[in-house]
Amino acid sequence: MRSEEEMFELILNVAEKDSRVRAVYMNGSRTNPNAPKDVYQDYDIVYVVEEFETFIADKSWIDVFGDRLMLQMPEAMRYPSGKGHFNWMMLFKDGNRLDLTLIPIQKLELIGSDSLSIALMDKDGILPLFPKASDDDYITKLPSELFYLSCCNNFWWCLQNVAKGIARNELPYAMMMFHNVVREELHDMMAWYIGTTTDFTVSVGKMGKYFKRYLPTEIYQQYLLTYSDSDYNNMWDAIFITCDIFSLLAIQVADYCGYYYNKQDEENMRLYLNIVKNKALEE
Repeated sequence: MRSEEEMFELILNVAEKDSRVRAVYMNGSRTNPNAPKDVYQDYDIVYVVEEFETFIADKSWIDVFGDRLMLQMPEAMRYPSGKGHFNWMMLFKDGNRLDLTLIPIQKLELIGSDSLSIALMDKDGILPLFPKASDDDYITKLPSELFYLSCCNNFWWCLQNVAKGIARNELPYAMMMFHNVVREELHDMMAWYIGTTTDFTVSVGKMGKYFKRYLPTEIYQQYLLTYSDSDYNNMWDAIFITCDIFSLLAIQVADYCGYYYNKQDEENMRLYLNIVKNKALEE
């Protein structure tokens, strides 16, 4: 695997030699002082360029970065953002990954103000003055009362859909509803709980990847049990563990924020879940 030094030398040499590239900056985990450092971190690089369309017309120019295992071009796929940039996500045979975004110099507003940005090259002084890189933009924020109440309501409400999916033997629906909807609400509550224990000064990472770092060990171990296989008995166990965790954390977040927690919704939905579960077992 090419070293970090080798990768940066390559990225900057390409930019230096190509007169169309006017500035280079980086963001992502490699600029985050709080992110664990390892060989799997991507190189999230942005080139600000002139003659933007010439890069798109002949995509073979990216071959200079190395032999690839796989390539993805989100803006050339079925759901492009349409914002005016173009990016190549490259996984190389040596294990490195480079996510290279090109921004046309005519659209400097696309540079934005991500708190994890670091300038690497600026031939014309066009980049903004980035503050010292930090994950400030990604720190969990104190939820408004509306967000908190909505999270609680949707968590308990959507569990009925999970239960009905199990009762109807509709595993894909039950699993998707549980993991894509209910778990999202659980993750929000977990992040807010961590916020209450850290005075809302940390980021839990994309998709909660730092939960293990900030949650009490016993809660995190319980959280691991919310992932089950396709056996419905195991899935029911995971559902009720999820309920226990959510209830525990939601009450603590409510106490911290001075919000109302609707315990009646919880009790009613637990009753409903048990009714559906027992009926399914009888059948």
